[in-house]
Amino acid sequence: VPNLFGTRDHRSSKTFKPKKNIPEGSHQYELLKHAEATLGSGNLRQAVMLPEGEDLNEWIAVNTVDFFNQINMLYGTITEFCTEASCPVMSAGPRYEYHWADGTNIKKPIKCSAPKYIDYLMTWVQDQLDDETLFPSKIGVPFPKNFMSVAKTILKRLFRVYAHIYHQHFDSVMQLQEEAHLNTSFKHFIFFVQEFNLIDRRELAPLQELIEKLGSKDR
Repeated sequence: VPNLFGTRDHRSSKTFKPKKNIPEGSHQYELLKHAEATLGSGNLRQAVMLPEGEDLNEWIAVNTVDFFNQINMLYGTITEFCTEASCPVMSAGPRYEYHWADGTNIKKPIKCSAPKYIDYLMTWVQDQLDDETLFPSKIGVPFPKNFMSVAKTILKRLFRVYAHIYHQHFDSVMQLQEEAHLNTSFKHFIFFVQEFNLIDRRELAPLQELIEKLGSKDR
């Protein structure tokens, strides 16, 4: 993966997963290009809406891949600051702590450091995105009946990476002058999940104030 932010040390190369590419020339690629073009217009509320005549599952799939790539890159910029020593638990401020379980390899939630948790999380998301039965990339292959619940779980977990970055590493983000990039990405993410009601309000609580602030600027 070409790195836009200088050299990476051995730690960050582990957590900064390979970018998930949508095959060029596919319908999903066209949808992604459409999403990028409408984002450029600056009206995020409009940009996240389902384009006319498009399939909701496919729109959610394309955007989920895009958010995975964005968070991958954002977290990749700060991995050297997110260590076993600095973040021995996966938290989003003092009131919210996350324990990892994926239901298959790790059934009982385990307490682990933030870098470990995020590594588990991003690897798990990557496995879902690479699964053709869940995220079909070929035209005409239907999405599974449980697609929406899988997408909701992915987005709920990706939110936790944003929450951890904002609560524990915002100073580093500002030092790197990445805050505009982080805020734009998160605002896009939040407007998208709000548009399709994809994450329970309770799950969003760690960043509730920020979410309200981002929303009020847009009214």
